[in-house]
Amino acid sequence: MSQKHPIVVVTGSSGAGTSTVKHAFEQIFTREKINPVIIEGDSFHRYDRAAMKEAMASAETEGNKNFSHFGEDANLFDKLEELFKSYGSNGGGQKRLYLHSDEEAAAYDGLTPGQFTPWEDIPSGSDIMFYEGLHGGVVTEKSDVAQYVDLLVGVVPSVNLEWIQKIHRDNAERGYSEEVIVDTILRRMNDYVKYITPQFSRTDINFQRISTVDTSNPFIARDIPTPDESFIVIRFKDTEKFDTDFSYLLNMISHSFMSRRNTIVVPGSKMGLAMELILTPIIHKMIADSK
Repeated sequence: MSQKHPIVVVTGSSGAGTSTVKHAFEQIFTREKINPVIIEGDSFHRYDRAAMKEAMASAETEGNKNFSHFGEDANLFDKLEELFKSYGSNGGGQKRLYLHSDEEAAAYDGLTPGQFTPWEDIPSGSDIMFYEGLHGGVVTEKSDVAQYVDLLVGVVPSVNLEWIQKIHRDNAERGYSEEVIVDTILRRMNDYVKYITPQFSRTDINFQRISTVDTSNPFIARDIPTPDESFIVIRFKDTEKFDTDFSYLLNMISHSFMSRRNTIVVPGSKMGLAMELILTPIIHKMIADSK
């Protein structure tokens, strides 16, 4: 951890809704005039799109049907740990991008969607590092990424809701069939339990979305439950670390309530407001301390 060069991480599974939290942080950075270095978790995958398909096929031939982007063998945990350690120490390090679409690839001659840009040095003069992805709080026998993080935020819908969101997103945005998506969920399950879930015991704050409608069979759900059909359970690992004022939050967020001494529950439609109220003073203090 570093006071001079703070690192903020949003971690969660594919389809969990980390982009919503990322948007909240981006608004805070803009409003507070903070200059962040943005790190995308996908850029630390070990294989590009074509090589990943080959690696999966090879693993399955050898009897491993659980090879996935969630696991250690498909990611560069050591490089991510190295980046966090370097940035916390001197504000430097190297990053790259994973090109998801034609629009992203258009800016890079000779590269196509599914490929990585070359590694490059992080620009000097940033105020904070912001990571959003799958493994911002991962710990293995070989790597400990979480030790260098100053604020670790988890985004964790109930698992059925997470699957509903993933099925709808992958079908609408990527054109995948339900059969392909379900196969992906099953293939990732072993790595999900081993590498993704344990991170949420390390997070400083968890935002967990709970649906108030029936999601018992996510594979037949016709639509994603709306924010008004949900609650957000917000759990703080250590309420004293960030001097959390629950009385203030309860007063500012209508229809919120405490379910445990370190847990506040807010209506789903108030998730953005809750994030702003909780995260803004934390980031503000981090930047003030770093100066």
